[in-house]
Amino acid sequence: MTPRRRARMAAIQTLFELDFQDRPPDDVIGERLAEVTLTIEGQQFVHDLVHGVVHHREEIDARIAAAAPQWPIEQIAHVDKNVLRLAIYELMFDNSAPAKVAISEAIELARLLGSAASPKFVNGVLGAVMATKEVN
Repeated sequence: MTPRRRARMAAIQTLFELDFQDRPPDDVIGERLAEVTLTIEGQQFVHDLVHGVVHHREEIDARIAAAAPQWPIEQIAHVDKNVLRLAIYELMFDNSAPAKVAISEAIELARLLGSAASPKFVNGVLGAVMATKEVN
């Protein structure tokens, strides 16, 4: 597993935990980073991803809702929702990775962490998000 994928996985695990607990993101990030070996750059990437998603969460969730109107945000599996949040943050706000890389990583993380249907669902939602990004 690449270092950036490990960092993305730690970020998703942090975001997942934050869905269920009212705790400061840095506390949860610290716990997740204690469980994984990352460089200083990888650790900073986790911080940047988590804080970016938390900061832009309302707008990200609105994009998910618009791209998947048949799935209310509260009914999307937490793993899938957080994979999508992370990918949409990378696509719309971070731009440190090419869109194809961010989408491929999201699909792979959905395959590793989600259900059998997760990769297809994530791919479909991200495709719809990218279609609206190109129009705007």
